Amino acid sequence: MNTASTYRLFLVDDHPMMRRGLKQLLEMDESLSVIGEASDGLEALEQIKPLQPDLVLLDNNMPRLNGVETLKRLREQGYSGKILLFTVSDDEQDIRNALRLGAEGYLLKDMEPEMLIQQVLEVLNGSLVVSPTLTRVLAQALRAPSVSQVELTERERQVLKMIATGISNKVIGSKLGITEGTVKVHVKNLLHKLGFRSRVEAAVWALDHLR
Repeated sequence: MNTASTYRLFLVDDHPMMRRGLKQLLEMDESLSVIGEASDGLEALEQIKPLQPDLVLLDNNMPRLNGVETLKRLREQGYSGKILLFTVSDDEQDIRNALRLGAEGYLLKDMEPEMLIQQVLEVLNGSLVVSPTLTRVLAQALRAPSVSQVELTERERQVLKMIATGISNKVIGSKLGITEGTVKVHVKNLLHKLGFRSRVEAAVWALDHLR
């Protein structure tokens, strides 16, 4: 993983022009460097393991192996870096599967170029990102109990509301005056109570259920 001031990115997209454009765009920010690219999931699996980039920007609709399945296999291989889906697919099942398999975000390709750089940097700094147009779709897709059926402590509610803002465990701990380790315990308990596998799912659910 990254130990210097430059973050190492890997691009996976089956369109060469898209990869070229993304590389040029992302490297406009001097803290971002694209160290590799692949045209499909199988190529990505071969290259990412030895390179261990800080973040993988992953398309979904690709031949041979789509983005969601690539994400699954990367996590099974032990890749612990950030994975961000960047695709045209707003399919509810794709979104839900990606987040449950451990993606740090899900973005649609119709966003403004400058916004993509901002979202990538936010993910690299510990935040969770989802295209604004997808939050309602996600909230409806997540099959969790209603807020009245979930017994959360006051501290868990505080942590959940902060997760929904996209900030990291370290920042949450600082704001609440507790250790990062304690925050991790609260997050683990929250995910268990809500029946979710990822922070992103919890964040989206919180946006729709907690005021």
